[in-house]
Amino acid sequence: MADRLGRLAEEIKRELSSIIAKDMKDPRLGMISITDVNVSRDLSWAKVYYSQLGSEDERQQTLEGLNRARGFVRTELAKRLRVRHTPEIIFQFDPSLERGAKMDALFRSLHTAKEDGDQHEGNE
Repeated sequence: MADRLGRLAEEIKRELSSIIAKDMKDPRLGMISITDVNVSRDLSWAKVYYSQLGSEDERQQTLEGLNRARGFVRTELAKRLRVRHTPEIIFQFDPSLERGAKMDALFRSLHTAKEDGDQHEGNE
């Protein structure tokens, strides 16, 4: 059962990425990535995690756009998936990409500071 849910979650992730990139024309949907999908055991819902770089306001607009398009997205998924019942879609922001970018910037600044410190020691 867990394998089946995992395969379904991956298929939903792949199809949703395609639907959002190719079929949705909402200008509120900027560059977003579907990062993960969790499907309930009874297939009644699928929690879809998405990531996006941008301001809090942009994220809010994206969530509004996604929620407004839920019916369309579910209908498109129903056409593409081979399941009797298409799960209800719940969109949720995933901050991991943003956290990763902040950590990367922090590591870069630490590396630059260390190089600057090493150069000053060599000049003395």
